[in-house]
Amino acid sequence: MELIVARSREDLAKARRGADVALVPTMGALHEGHRTLIREARVRADQVVVSVFVNPLQFGPNEDFSRYPRTFDSDLEVCRAEGVDVVFHPAVDDMYAPDRQVSVHSGRMGEIVEGAVRPGHFDGMLTVVLKLFNLVQPNLAVFGQKDAQQLALIRRMVADLDLPIEILGAPTVREPDGLALSSRNRFLSDEDREVALALSRALRAGAAELAPHRIRAAAQEVLDAAGSRLDLDYLALVDPATFVEVSESYEGMAVLAVAAKVGSTRLIDNVTLTLNPA
Repeated sequence: MELIVARSREDLAKARRGADVALVPTMGALHEGHRTLIREARVRADQVVVSVFVNPLQFGPNEDFSRYPRTFDSDLEVCRAEGVDVVFHPAVDDMYAPDRQVSVHSGRMGEIVEGAVRPGHFDGMLTVVLKLFNLVQPNLAVFGQKDAQQLALIRRMVADLDLPIEILGAPTVREPDGLALSSRNRFLSDEDREVALALSRALRAGAAELAPHRIRAAAQEVLDAAGSRLDLDYLALVDPATFVEVSESYEGMAVLAVAAKVGSTRLIDNVTLTLNPA
């Protein structure tokens, strides 16, 4: 079937078919990581809808909304190659009324770790995701584990609001050198890219340890060695369901998350690991 491009909610309603629909929300600039999400959706649903929408609500006043890469023509080629049925590509005015009043509040969970550095980011993210859920009405939605706090908050929203949608987290896709794929990687100079590799090296160093204090120390040592060109926002070892920092006595699954600016480019990464302080 030919790929359908829906640019309005009316077009989307006409294109949507059946009860077995998977949604892959994106902001475009699609790369191999997005392809992995689409492939996961493709094997699980009769119809795959990919949204391509750079959401202004999740960007702060000093962030890179205007600079964020917009590559819609090449995004369509990726979607065609991966067998996507519908691409939903609305304008901002189609998604948000100028007099809108109501949005989603991410709660305390959206104000810590990444949310502490980017106030309001997760409110904007959850608002657009809920709107996409309502417009597409999928029974499955696929997100990347690279945005681990985002994934945790979406699962929390689905549980708290009783949304009849299965949330699937797909593993992070990396370059051969370990750098997590990101639409923002294209902004890294060759020198900045070498510095950025400290993020994945730090996560690997931390994951080689078992106790929380040793994990944090091993990862921090790698980040410190990267020098002043790496501007660290946070290194956090957290419960994967709440994103609260874990204690020294914590046992079980945890997420080691890092965010830093390298040059003018902000990057995030994380790894899931098992803690056993004993």
